[in-house]
Amino acid sequence: MKAETNTGPMLGQRHVQTFLLFLSIVVNYIAKFNAGVAVVAMTNAESTNPNFPEYDWNEMERSYILSSFFWGYIMTQFLGGWLCRRYGARLTMFVSTIGSAVLVLLVPFCVPWGGWQAYCVIRVGMGLFQGLMFPCVHAHLANWCPASERNRLGALANTGLDFGTLLAMFVSGQVAASSMGWPGIFYISCAVGVLWCIGWMIFGADSPRQSKFISKAELHYIESSISASSKQEETIETRQIPVPWKAILTSGPFWSLFLVRCTQSWGYSTLQAEIPAYMNGVLLMEMKSNALFSALPYLASWVMAFVYLIVSDILLTGGTLTITGIRKTFNSLASWLPAISLIGLSFLDSSQKTLAIVLMTVSVGINAGSTIGSALNTIDLSPNHAGILMGIVNTGANIVPILTPLLVGIIVKNEQDRVEWQVVFIISAVIFFVGNLFYILFGKMVNQPWNAADFLDQQKEPLRQEEGQAAKANAKAIEALQNEKQETAKDKDKSEEVKLEQNYDKSKLSGST
Repeated sequence: MKAETNTGPMLGQRHVQTFLLFLSIVVNYIAKFNAGVAVVAMTNAESTNPNFPEYDWNEMERSYILSSFFWGYIMTQFLGGWLCRRYGARLTMFVSTIGSAVLVLLVPFCVPWGGWQAYCVIRVGMGLFQGLMFPCVHAHLANWCPASERNRLGALANTGLDFGTLLAMFVSGQVAASSMGWPGIFYISCAVGVLWCIGWMIFGADSPRQSKFISKAELHYIESSISASSKQEETIETRQIPVPWKAILTSGPFWSLFLVRCTQSWGYSTLQAEIPAYMNGVLLMEMKSNALFSALPYLASWVMAFVYLIVSDILLTGGTLTITGIRKTFNSLASWLPAISLIGLSFLDSSQKTLAIVLMTVSVGINAGSTIGSALNTIDLSPNHAGILMGIVNTGANIVPILTPLLVGIIVKNEQDRVEWQVVFIISAVIFFVGNLFYILFGKMVNQPWNAADFLDQQKEPLRQEEGQAAKANAKAIEALQNEKQETAKDKDKSEEVKLEQNYDKSKLSGST
């Protein structure tokens, strides 16, 4: 009789946690990426609502504002992984989101007296807080996702990337053009962040065992699945497992992931941060329509994320492709097709608006495959250290968005010059291509040996065995020496006895004579 497999409830707390992670990414991305639209509105009030202040910031100053978030963001990635292991994802993500929400509220009050420099300082602070988030997201997914659902739930949570960017681009443009003006962008960004924090503190839990709402069946299903996939005892907690730093930093599959995420970040950040300026300068589109069409690629990306998810599920469950085949195929589509589109986009001007919008939409939409293609690879390589891996990878990947707006500021001296934008897009296309090629050649999608909870103990075992063998050899040598001394002492005693007997015999003979 075939044993019945426990899969827990069809909808359970693991799905609640996934939805909360989705929302956390959405609200943080709204605060993170509203600057692309806000800066255009704040420097061109006529295109939105002229009743609010307008600032005369040049392209380089605007580039500083866009990139300043990442100055702080890269500083706390490692810290986010460490805090998550020490205090859990629940508390760390709460601090991350509430800190960012409070700071974004300060923009309308500080910029009037502090100018673009004050805006930069605020965005650096937001970056410091939000840098704690993604290591926690990946660690939380590793704690809550059964092995068979890891790809699906991880991808669902990460659709927040596209949906958050979509809302940041579209809603920000509509709000800026409304009676609230550009300050309304920051009020709304703060409000949604605070609302998420309330829901997170009620329903969030660091692990299935700590959840107040989970059923026993789902708890057993999740814990047994994770334990079986990682071949470790259920009693070992992730935060108690030491980090094998040397093994991680000398791992080829890890560095292939690191590189492809950096190149993906270059292409994505170029598209995300510069689309509003490109459409305003080259395509000569007004802010309201600019916001709509700037958001359109991210609507396509969000829809395509579900298409990729459904296709990957079909291919996996049908046995058509392994997880390795799916990740490398999807990432190739997500990198190489947008590279081609970017090159095509760079040759268009304001007389070809429709084609330009189509190419931008296609580029960003197809790029959604990078979530399943490479973003979730940290959990493939090591569920136990997913937060730490994400901290390292995200540090590198988010140094890139510091550089891309600055490069645009150096190359693009005139926003309306198509040739200058052409250079920007071709550079991004080449980087897209090279990074994915490296990932295809060297990427791995299986648990690495250093994921094992006892990996460091196993590494020490040969040394312990050598030490034990050396100790045994020393003990035998000492024992042999002692035996030799004892034999020597016995021989000496026997020699003395013989001498005594000889002396006795001699004395006896002399006495008889």
